Amino acid sequence: MLQTGEQTWLWLAATIFSLSAFAANSVLCRLALRSGDIDPDSFTTIRLLAGALALLPLCLKPLKSRSPSGTWRGGFHLFVYAYLFSLAYVQLAAGVGALILFGAVQITMFALGMKGGEKLQLRVVMGMLVAFSGLIVLLAPGGSAPPLTSALFMAAAGIAWGCYCVLGKRSESPARDTAGNFLRSLPLMGIVAVISLSQANLQVTPTGAIYAAVSGVLASGAGYVVWYAVVKRLRAQTAAILQLSVPVLASAAGVILLNEPLSARMVIASLIVLGGIALALVGAKR
Repeated sequence: MLQTGEQTWLWLAATIFSLSAFAANSVLCRLALRSGDIDPDSFTTIRLLAGALALLPLCLKPLKSRSPSGTWRGGFHLFVYAYLFSLAYVQLAAGVGALILFGAVQITMFALGMKGGEKLQLRVVMGMLVAFSGLIVLLAPGGSAPPLTSALFMAAAGIAWGCYCVLGKRSESPARDTAGNFLRSLPLMGIVAVISLSQANLQVTPTGAIYAAVSGVLASGAGYVVWYAVVKRLRAQTAAILQLSVPVLASAAGVILLNEPLSARMVIASLIVLGGIALALVGAKR
């Protein structure tokens, strides 16, 4: 048996791994799409297919219960998130996209947490409002504001991901449920891929396919399995606030790996978000 301190460090490491995987998804998607190595539909298709194949062995193990792994609802939310995520990153920088995404995630998970009976703590609410104001700073009209259509796509992706995360709080087997959700997302993605293929809109290079596969297997498949295990132990509101650290990680990676410009607006927005996270977590119950 692990001691309490060891368990704490284990879950802390798992949380950091998950959040880093989320940031890696932003960087990999932006890296593949900005250079034209792959189109959004193909990226999403390969990403979900690679994740499903990597997790498939988990679905082949004997069931300990009669309930099937994953849900169609989970597969739907996963598909909507992944598809709109790719469409949005055609124009958005890695950090900007992540900030919009997890700003929407925060609102969604707070709302669903309240609906599920979670009580709001004053300091948590204050932290949420401070962090969300960072998103307002980023999206305010101006020369460096992101394209509106792409921002709306990413916000909708954030709502879908927030719903997906809340579903994870009821997961009895994070690994099997994640695998099942990936498998259930494939028919929906297949419809989109067929439509794109009929319109000759697909473009895939080996480099783009590798980025998508790595995103699917490591940043998505492994990352989501670990996150489903972590999110069960957190209040929905705490899980939402923790994910707001992802934009800062994605921004730093975007500047270092993608040579994306680091605007003053992005720096200010990121600092506000981090301040909100700190405020909320100080007031959150263990």
